Amino acid sequence: MSRSDFISARERMLVRIAQTRDASTAGLPHWARTVDGKWTFTSDGDWTGGAFVGQLWLAHLADPLRFPISDAKAALARMLPRAERRTAFKGFGFYHGAALGSILFGEETARDAAFTAARSLEQMFDPKLGLIPLGQDAEEASAVGIAESSIDSLQATGLLYWAADQLGDSHMEEVANTHMRRVLELHVRPDNSVIQSSTLDPQTGKVLRTHTHKGYSDVSTWGRAQGWAMLYTAHAAMVRPKQPLWRQYAVRVLDWWIHHVPADLVAYWDFDDPAIPTTSRDTAATAIAAAASLRLASALGPGDGAKYQAFAERTVAQLACGYLTPIGPGDRRPLGMLTGGCFTRKADARDIDTAPDAELIFGSYFLFESLVILTGLVPTGRI
Repeated sequence: MSRSDFISARERMLVRIAQTRDASTAGLPHWARTVDGKWTFTSDGDWTGGAFVGQLWLAHLADPLRFPISDAKAALARMLPRAERRTAFKGFGFYHGAALGSILFGEETARDAAFTAARSLEQMFDPKLGLIPLGQDAEEASAVGIAESSIDSLQATGLLYWAADQLGDSHMEEVANTHMRRVLELHVRPDNSVIQSSTLDPQTGKVLRTHTHKGYSDVSTWGRAQGWAMLYTAHAAMVRPKQPLWRQYAVRVLDWWIHHVPADLVAYWDFDDPAIPTTSRDTAATAIAAAASLRLASALGPGDGAKYQAFAERTVAQLACGYLTPIGPGDRRPLGMLTGGCFTRKADARDIDTAPDAELIFGSYFLFESLVILTGLVPTGRI
């Protein structure tokens, strides 16, 4: 795709963002039906709502008249009750939904909300486990609490690193580093694939079992497990260039993805589902991979990073051409939907997370973020 094609895809997504904003009068979008684009909303955003707030910050950058900054601030206000809940996953929402507003526009309300969430995450750190556990309010169907961990909990690190920089807080920095190191040690396998979850002994931190909340099986590689590992190691490599460990991990898990993703670059929901190639794809995991690749390209620089820059561009092109509506003539669905997202196919997931073929708001966020970067609205490495 050319730059003009990326711009065209970005503009399609802006149409969808405006439609979603106009429909989101009380809650925040979670997932939408592929057939007609109708959203399922949550009152406070659940773990995903910050992705939509993040879209609104970026949309203001792209078209400030159509997307006044008050849109993002109003959506962020709906998330604020989550800032001190005991869940490691709030790092995702308050980085993209709040810290982003401070980074791009110096918004004080957004900065304060992000600080509140970051301090709460810092206080959740358990030295016996060497990490921030999922927490009693974590958004999973089961197996959450004081001694449960998952690769998803790396979502805390982007927010912690940003807040540590802003506050000059060395303890918060150490919490982020220790948490990240421990979670990666627990969940990145020797072959560089990723297992989603683990149960620990609350007194010793010893691993009692590894498993998956959302993948095919306890020994499979769920697409988004690999995706979160790629995203947050690459983000850490970008914001902490003097720490080679994060670059090493990012290269390992991203290279695994590159070597195992299908030829069309759009991942299946789980790399080990025996029903491949007739099972669900997951465009959300694929969009995360693109965003991770752009971060790693920035961290490595124009030489070593060229491989990952090119992979990100090819991945975004595949999503834009094959899954971003309209996909072909006569497609009457809302413009700019990223179709083909799979929350999970597991029957024991939360009812709100069982969509196997949908637009997932976080997948749409990461595709839009990638397009914003590829079209030059945000410099590589800034967010």
